[in-house]
Amino acid sequence: MAMDFLRFFILLLSFIWICILFQTLNSKYRKSGKLPPGPYPIPIIGNILELGQKPHLSLAKLSKTYGPLMYLKIGYLETVVVSSTQIAKDILQKYDHVFSNRSVPSAAMAEEHHKHSMVWLPVENQWRKLRRICREQMFTLQRLDASWGLRRDKLQKLFEYVSQCCVNGQAVNIGEAAFITSLNLMSATLFSVEFSEFNSDSSQEFKDVFWGVMKCIGSPNFADYFPLLKYFDPQGLLRQTKFYFGKLFAIFDGIIDQRLKSRGTQMKDDLLEALFDLNQKPDPELSRDDIKHLLLDLFVAGADTTTGTVEWAMAELLHNPKKLLKARNELKDVVGVNGLIQELDISRLPYLQAVVKETFRLHPTAPFLLPHKSNADIEINGYVIPKNAQILVNVWASGRDSNTWSSPDLFMPERFLDRKIDFRGHDFELIPFGAGRRICPGLPLAHRMVHLMLATLISNFEWKLEEGLKPEEMDMSDKFGLTLQKAIPLKAFPIKL
Repeated sequence: MAMDFLRFFILLLSFIWICILFQTLNSKYRKSGKLPPGPYPIPIIGNILELGQKPHLSLAKLSKTYGPLMYLKIGYLETVVVSSTQIAKDILQKYDHVFSNRSVPSAAMAEEHHKHSMVWLPVENQWRKLRRICREQMFTLQRLDASWGLRRDKLQKLFEYVSQCCVNGQAVNIGEAAFITSLNLMSATLFSVEFSEFNSDSSQEFKDVFWGVMKCIGSPNFADYFPLLKYFDPQGLLRQTKFYFGKLFAIFDGIIDQRLKSRGTQMKDDLLEALFDLNQKPDPELSRDDIKHLLLDLFVAGADTTTGTVEWAMAELLHNPKKLLKARNELKDVVGVNGLIQELDISRLPYLQAVVKETFRLHPTAPFLLPHKSNADIEINGYVIPKNAQILVNVWASGRDSNTWSSPDLFMPERFLDRKIDFRGHDFELIPFGAGRRICPGLPLAHRMVHLMLATLISNFEWKLEEGLKPEEMDMSDKFGLTLQKAIPLKAFPIKL
């Protein structure tokens, strides 16, 4: 008992000493006028209270007072928030070599994920190898074109499910339908199997797991702000993430073991087969753990973010019926009535593309992208960004900046018809997938899937809201995690055209 008290007392003294040290350093920087402006931190806790339940909104409001380059102390963690397109360009392009590494949240260390994950690894050999594998094995134009049949099959099943809901007079949970479609596309591409079916409990279980992972990693965590608390995991986020990772790894292990048994007699043309080839070389490029963590990255990033974008796009279109009619008429002219869209059609649908861009602007799936980290002290706009500072690029705020966008809070796809802005990391007004060397490698697949699912839902069906609910009365609020989800799931009744 005495030893426990002594251990606690030592930890407490260490904690207080670290807090005083960082407070002293912070005061030193502030007196020199080098740090970006920001709200003055409260001793020890810093600016934690400024975050609130929706940090993307809270920090956007603070940036109107302190400017587009803002400094906060969140506990001991020095944080710089970027809220303008020009500074984002400096961070992610001009000084990409300084800011290309990640500030790793404690929850991402579950099962040592950060040591294997393409998302969290530093820009070194292992990270480059994983990016190369994704680029060459999964996201090349040739492979994506060759796998069009898979996507067509999943779109057909989505169409059939919504058609059946029409017959039954059943409302469609748009997010769930999009999630099942995305999940099965990913599992078919990676494993040649389908993970879920419409109207099945398993789809909700998978969705709960994926959202749980995103929420745990994206939620403000005291263990990230006070290093000594990592040992205690006071909010239980590390434990919860381990639980979710364990569920996914158990599924992956079962699939890997089954494939290894049948390998040689039943060859598959999927990503897992390509990963096995790399694993079973005389000098293996990937371990079994590397494969499992890569699969986790691909599933979580691919299924959840695509789902959120489709749900938000449908919500905005139902909220703005004239925009929905305009998108449907364009599809009718290009694809025809009751026709399933082909991938080659996307380039001929400028208004549909504008709807997707406007959705990315208003509802970026990752409101802060993923946290970057400064590798050195560097001066930007006359201010010093300190080494090891966490960098948050608030694309939610820059997407609603009145200096860049007219009527920024309104859903106006038309703004993109005469404005040549893309979201592939070159136009910093719109970077939902990031930019620079850390840009999301799955962007080419996400681009295709979002347009295809959205077109399938609006070209073949009218949509009716719940009884008595008017479009202007829809709840368009969000809930915060690593991705930005609709607070109230979108449900609507389809009517066959």
